[in-house]
Amino acid sequence: MLGIPIQKLRRWDEQGVLVALRTAGGHRRYSKELIDRLAASPPHSEAEKTSQELATVKRSLAEKRRIIQLLLESENRYRDLVETSHDLIWTTDAQGRFIYLNNAAHDIFGLAPKDLIGRCFFDFETGPSYISNRRFLATLKRAGEIRNYVTHLVTARGEDRWIGINARIASDENGEMLGIRGTARDITEQHLASQRIEYLAMHDSLTDLPNRHSLQRRIESAMQETGVGALLFLDIDHFKYVNDNFGHRAGDQLIIGVGSVLRDMTRTGTAELYRLGGDEFALHLPGGLRKEAIDTAEVALDAIRHYRFQAGEQKIISNLSASIGIALYPFHGSDLPSLLSNVDIAMYQAKDLGRNRYALFDQASDSLRSTHKRIHWAKKLRDALDEDRLVLFSQPVVRLKDQKPVHYEILVRVLDHNGKYILPEHFIEFAESMGMVQEIDMRVVEKLLQFMRENRQLGQKLRYFVNLSRVSISDQHWIQRFVTLLRTSQVDPGQLVFEITETAAMSEIDVTLTFIRRLKDMGCRFALDDFGAGFSSFYYLKRFEVDYLKIDGSFIRDLATDEGSRIFVKALNDVARELNKQVIAEWVEKPEVVKLLVEMGTQFGQGFLFQGPEPLGGLGEQAAVSRPKKTAG
Repeated sequence: MLGIPIQKLRRWDEQGVLVALRTAGGHRRYSKELIDRLAASPPHSEAEKTSQELATVKRSLAEKRRIIQLLLESENRYRDLVETSHDLIWTTDAQGRFIYLNNAAHDIFGLAPKDLIGRCFFDFETGPSYISNRRFLATLKRAGEIRNYVTHLVTARGEDRWIGINARIASDENGEMLGIRGTARDITEQHLASQRIEYLAMHDSLTDLPNRHSLQRRIESAMQETGVGALLFLDIDHFKYVNDNFGHRAGDQLIIGVGSVLRDMTRTGTAELYRLGGDEFALHLPGGLRKEAIDTAEVALDAIRHYRFQAGEQKIISNLSASIGIALYPFHGSDLPSLLSNVDIAMYQAKDLGRNRYALFDQASDSLRSTHKRIHWAKKLRDALDEDRLVLFSQPVVRLKDQKPVHYEILVRVLDHNGKYILPEHFIEFAESMGMVQEIDMRVVEKLLQFMRENRQLGQKLRYFVNLSRVSISDQHWIQRFVTLLRTSQVDPGQLVFEITETAAMSEIDVTLTFIRRLKDMGCRFALDDFGAGFSSFYYLKRFEVDYLKIDGSFIRDLATDEGSRIFVKALNDVARELNKQVIAEWVEKPEVVKLLVEMGTQFGQGFLFQGPEPLGGLGEQAAVSRPKKTAG
């Protein structure tokens, strides 16, 4: 407006020149109108305003450059993580065709990511996976997300792969499907190991035949499917003679030989063969009736009679025979426990009739025999309780690294009138069936608590393992009495570890969980006993809040010689470590087994290698408590 450079005006303004020598008519050099226009204009000139705007733009651009740099660094980090991940990371279009895969595609499919663009998971599926994979896709579209889905694929190189998939639908703002995003992991090793473990748990390690647990599961299924069928129990006659005269190795070889004979016999028929343990086998005929059962029994007896077994270098046993019991369902038992009980009775009836024969379950005679036996044990146990002839024994649980006793398990015996001890294997089943086991469990705990109060000098670090019956922990009245007993005992509940067998825990999961939580709230601890003998799934380990897992002794006894047992025990130690549970191995009898257990990470052991059961009252500085199993000796 003045025709003066902006720099000079700024200098004048700083020096006060612009306001000097102003008169009523204006400036001495400039007119009043011009001065008034200057006074009425904004305080900053257009050039100055432009300069400020440029400065603002520069600051904005600098901030944007900083943000873009951060985004680039974040993208590079993301890309590095994705491309170096061992898990497959993938996206598809709306039709399920791959549009992106990271480098893990090589391991999953055997092809480079670029060779998989436009293809999908189902291009690599095995035949049996077809239906389940289509169901997976339908469920994904319905639910929007699926986790831990397992499918079976075959790679481009023809290799089997078990894949675990997590997937989520990607949608636009209108809810229309744009594609699928997810991850996948090769779980082949874990899946096969799990299958192997389950197979070992459901099969006999000596003969590789399905075991008692497999039979029970099959019978329950058959009762629901066919409704009728036959069950045969087969017991080798005079098997004890072979064990006593030729050794247990010869006895094992005889079991293997008889198993092979029976397996050959069942190859062409409908009979299913199982080994129950010891010298007992079972034959199941789903849908079979009396005639089929009798015919099968006669063929089995004839096959065993013709079997020649070489017991020693110069000794061949050619007069083998067996006794077979037959029971039909639902006629001789409409549920599993009654059927198993009645077929067992029929087998012993065949032995009573002279062996080397079969016997069909006879309700009249066997019920009388069973009643006499029940009456005998009812009186014997009642007298033992009334006369206080339950005696507690203890067996140490040692720390395997230094073999120092750290805990004790309590075992109960009945002192007979002749001064001999009766082991639990002879009376526990009767006690459970007659409702007396709750009183035995309560009496054992009472005696233990009294011992702990009287021997406080033994220290607070010792723990006492007490085995409780499934019947007891299912009885709410018993539980209330038990909780009251513990609360008034004046002992540290943290020293008590209550053992529940795996089969008992699995039979009534909700009851077991409720009992465990209630006592853990009081400070008590828990152990899952005989783990592996009644294996169902490792999944259930997450549900049981137990502190210890006791591996069934049948896996420990043959650990040094049986690869299957080593696989199971190692897997259990790995799982227990991840679930923060401690492992105790039972039946430890050989130094080489201790070395293997330590290498596998097992913390504790129990068995005759360290010490057998001793009367609790005479231990002095040793202590422990729990009702024993058959394996306790």
